[in-house]
Amino acid sequence: MTAARGGAAYARGAGAYARVGVESGVMSASPHQLIVMLFDGALASIRAAKLHMDNGNYQEKGKSISKALDIVNNGLRAVLDGEKGGEIAENLDALYDYVARILLQANLHNDQQRLDEAIRLLDDIGSAWREVGPQAHGN
Repeated sequence: MTAARGGAAYARGAGAYARVGVESGVMSASPHQLIVMLFDGALASIRAAKLHMDNGNYQEKGKSISKALDIVNNGLRAVLDGEKGGEIAENLDALYDYVARILLQANLHNDQQRLDEAIRLLDDIGSAWREVGPQAHGN
């Protein structure tokens, strides 16, 4: 096997191992941990978009923002329970809608300030979620 083929095989194997690790983490996570993972994923995607924007890689920037939007809209917003969550769920839904809109604007206008705002908002909520988790479980 050549070095190039060996390197490619290693990369595929490492990627598969990472996917299994993530899938295992998701499968064994509590609902609270899954929400934390959604926040982490959205934040990582927005930070990646900033790096791509800095490097002029607008195609990858768009992919990263799309991934963050998917997490916000189909992850964080989708798990809100208006019946049980009441006003808090309504407020979070409005906030997630706002974050989605500023991400779209950031993508359209290559606006790092809007990405920074999305990071700040999601990080604030995610931090509060992380703090509540151990207390809710008695840890």
